[in-house]
Amino acid sequence: MNFGKYSIGIGDRFEKEAPAQLDAIIAANKLGVSITPVWNKSNREHSTVHSTPADTRQAADAAVKLRDFKDSYFVDADHINMSNVDKFIDYADFFTIDVADYIGLKPVDEVKLKQMLDQLDSLVGHLAIPGLSHPIEITKDQLIAIVSKFLPAIDEAGKIYTHIKQLKGDLPFITEVSMDEVDEAQSPVDMLVILKMIAETKIPVNTIAPKFTGRFNKGVDYKGDIKKFEQEFEADLLVINYAIANFGLPANLKVSVHSGSDKFSIYPIIGKLVRKHNSGLHLKTAGTTWLEEVIGLAKSGGKGLDMAKRIYNDAFNRQDELTKPYASVVEIDPAQLPTPQEVNNWDSNHFVEVLQHDLNNKNYNVSFRQLIHVGYKVAAEARDEYKNLLDENRAVVGKCVTENILERHIKRIFI
Repeated sequence: MNFGKYSIGIGDRFEKEAPAQLDAIIAANKLGVSITPVWNKSNREHSTVHSTPADTRQAADAAVKLRDFKDSYFVDADHINMSNVDKFIDYADFFTIDVADYIGLKPVDEVKLKQMLDQLDSLVGHLAIPGLSHPIEITKDQLIAIVSKFLPAIDEAGKIYTHIKQLKGDLPFITEVSMDEVDEAQSPVDMLVILKMIAETKIPVNTIAPKFTGRFNKGVDYKGDIKKFEQEFEADLLVINYAIANFGLPANLKVSVHSGSDKFSIYPIIGKLVRKHNSGLHLKTAGTTWLEEVIGLAKSGGKGLDMAKRIYNDAFNRQDELTKPYASVVEIDPAQLPTPQEVNNWDSNHFVEVLQHDLNNKNYNVSFRQLIHVGYKVAAEARDEYKNLLDENRAVVGKCVTENILERHIKRIFI
């Protein structure tokens, strides 16, 4: 199965935007860049909007048929664990194995720890990573600390991968190991040890999703030290290339950037570095399409604008409930949120300017955008009405979705 060097994870929470999303991929291909689409949806999102993995597969397959798309595409069981993976087995061919909750888990099995340390003993000392300006140095004590911290996570990833493999049989699938939803970023040294542990656990990982330095809040720009991010991201790419060459990991192994939508300030860095080192990239853009649906409805005016205002009004009154599942990846300043009464007086243009991610627009409100981002539960509660409005305003909504993925995301990184 051809995963491709570049791929993009596209969320479609209400199964209405797959054709419009695919239009962006097709346009990029015509510009000379091949990008593999991956429709991703987590168990949490399915539960919130009352959909099933079968719905995601059906929407993706229908869009591919409608657009006569001949290249590879995938459906991702996003952020799965052992408790929910089975419901995705028949419909997914990409599995994002989320083991963040197992990082630092105590106590560590002493027998497994000793066995893994023996297998990783060759990492102790100075390691010259091609492209890095200085060797990586790992002491015995440092190795013990890193393995102790991450072994429970890698062990769990191995169990989940084996379970998927047994159920899928000979059917091929993409494997991603995700460790991004934690507070502390993994260093390039951590990455090296983690990849060696994955290799020793016999997980044929295709993408690795670490926690990077800085904040990757949902649907808004990167927040952090851009220079530090550049240094660490480049080191990560070099470590991955080293792991492919020396640990027997798949040749198509690539880094995955989760909560990757709208990180405009670091897109030029990411694009420059993956080209410089001939590296692959998987960019997860999950919720940005949902935001474009709301923008499209607001642009359409009438009942569409009324629905957009209703989503905000309800979200405003349910902030604690809606933000709690996303506490580590949103930063909303309540003082910056307009009141529902204010929003009810806005016209279409003003609502769009406040919501759309345009840093040059003085009306853009990062807190407003993040609250709408986590407010998709409100739309789910008016599911039929909301989806009917998307159909009624298809031309406007679809244009917003396509342009957002192509112009603001794909072109800024890959072209």
